[in-house]
Amino acid sequence: MSESQDNTQESPVSMGNNDFSRYLMDRIKMLEERNTLLKEQANKVEMEKRFTESQVLNYEREIRQLKSELERIKTPPLVVGTVVDVLDGGKVIIRSSTGPQFVVGSTQLINNSELVPGTSVSLNYQSLAVVGILPSSRDPFVHGMEVIESPNVSYSDIGGLEEPIRELRETVELPLTKPEVFERIGIEPPKGILLYGAPGTGKSLLAKAVANQTKATFIRIVGSELVQKYIGEGARLVRDLFKMAKEKSPSIIFIDELDSIGAKRIDSATSGDREVQRTLMQLLSEMDGFNPRGNVRIIAATNRPDILDLALLRPGRFDRFISIPMPNKDARKMILKIHSRKMKLSEDVDFDELSSLTDGANGSDLKAIAMEAGMFAVREERFGVGMEDFQKAIRKLLIAPSKLNLHSEGMFA
Repeated sequence: MSESQDNTQESPVSMGNNDFSRYLMDRIKMLEERNTLLKEQANKVEMEKRFTESQVLNYEREIRQLKSELERIKTPPLVVGTVVDVLDGGKVIIRSSTGPQFVVGSTQLINNSELVPGTSVSLNYQSLAVVGILPSSRDPFVHGMEVIESPNVSYSDIGGLEEPIRELRETVELPLTKPEVFERIGIEPPKGILLYGAPGTGKSLLAKAVANQTKATFIRIVGSELVQKYIGEGARLVRDLFKMAKEKSPSIIFIDELDSIGAKRIDSATSGDREVQRTLMQLLSEMDGFNPRGNVRIIAATNRPDILDLALLRPGRFDRFISIPMPNKDARKMILKIHSRKMKLSEDVDFDELSSLTDGANGSDLKAIAMEAGMFAVREERFGVGMEDFQKAIRKLLIAPSKLNLHSEGMFA
């Protein structure tokens, strides 16, 4: 049979009605499957197109960023200067970082009210025109003095100092919580408090409790940290310290070991002593000088009030002096209970007897005694601390009479 004859037999015309219907159904099914396949391919192509377009947009954005960064790098440097005076006609007298002074113009984009003497500005490298105002520089060391996380110490953790706590709260906390009381009476609250007493009596602990209880900005510094190597650095730190305290007011500045920076000024030939005196004079000026201090309160602590400079102790700088005494028998009992309240104690522990055995001990000594008594129990792997452990700790830590002599209150009378 020839090929033409074979095609004639397979054509739809030569088929019967049933065969022709089946042929149409198969043909429709095949076309629908092909149509579905083509739609899937079209969707895939569309998704690839969208992805490609997004990639192109990302590449274009990155190119623009790189071009902008390149232009920024090519920008000529700016000179740092300080405004000396502002003249009429948009002219400004500035002192450049190299030293000389110039009369220059300023861009109209700068608010003239912000151009005041002492402001740091950026200057065009060629014309020295003022093109921007720089933020005030501050030593990061000063920022680190701010206490962010409050110490985990409350007034209930301090035993035997009810009167100093009362004076401290009414001097520091009351003006912040109820300023209307002082306004009604017509007086200004004390702005400076000096805590003085023998070492280990709880001066720094009181400051920690104040930092925990008050919502004001608490700034802590040790007096020796203000003593710097180079001339003028200590005074600059003091200025930055009080400037930050004013900006974040109401605030409290706690100066620990004040005697390291506030000792009496004497004639001395050493440059180190003269630099300490410069820092002290800056501190005196900031505490009560020509410029108002604002809502900034100062708490200082020292165990040598007898060597402090008289200018530092006058009213207006320190208005309240709070003595932190050595604990008496009742106070020692309370302190021992505070430091041993988390310990598992035996029934034979008598705090009255322990307070009698620890005559002359300060708060730090009593804390060490409680910890040492616990160590005796830990060493023997017992489940509780007994009276004998406390007695051993007292004999071990308070056996040296010379140590107790250091706590004499003669200098604090």
